[in-house]
Amino acid sequence: MRERAAEAGATGFVVGLSGGIDSAVVAHLAQLATPGEVVGVLLPCHSDPQDERDAAAVAKHFSLPTLRVDLAVAYDALTATVKPALAMLPASIHRQKPHDDPRARLPLANIKPRLRMTTLYFIANSLNYLVAGTGNRSEASIGYFTKYGDGGVDVLPIVNLVKSEVRALAHELNVPDAIVNRTPSAGLWLGQTDESEMGFTYDELERYLHDGPQSVTPALAMKIERLVRASEHKRRMPPAPPAE
Repeated sequence: MRERAAEAGATGFVVGLSGGIDSAVVAHLAQLATPGEVVGVLLPCHSDPQDERDAAAVAKHFSLPTLRVDLAVAYDALTATVKPALAMLPASIHRQKPHDDPRARLPLANIKPRLRMTTLYFIANSLNYLVAGTGNRSEASIGYFTKYGDGGVDVLPIVNLVKSEVRALAHELNVPDAIVNRTPSAGLWLGQTDESEMGFTYDELERYLHDGPQSVTPALAMKIERLVRASEHKRRMPPAPPAE
């Protein structure tokens, strides 16, 4: 992290604090990398109030300076504009999904992490900091992140660690147990959890990543591999035609 900051001519890091284990670990790593030059940002957006309380507890535990930006008003204004605009498209183009289809809520839900990314970059640019991302290997492998949302960052310090390794590192860094033991959630909507949305557990995914497809059921292996293929575009730079 120090090398990346030096290469970019930056003096520190901005970290979005979600109240979860990943952001707590990355925030403290940033403090170790650039002491006194780290800001944690609380970004509620129609969020579970417990998320903000946990994020504030992490900041207090590590004596981390924070600022709070409530994105609810911006989110409401944007969605109130784009939803009617989308509805004006011909029905042959805008094929609405059934209301109970989980995919129908994702376009709106993904606005939240993209607004957070925009806010983090405004703060980082203002302070000459970099944005430190909180994605881990488990999430990155299957594309469980929002493109140009929580995936829009300058450095990914824990992207080579699966979830159990992040927990082990959290213990080493003295992250509070209440944060380490929290149910993982991306905070996209109230009651949302990572494992319920993925359709399998982090332990199952980790077993697949470490031991291969033969370590899980064939059905689960196919599901994970389908997610890996479908999310490949998230892990690469946008394609472009060859120069010659």
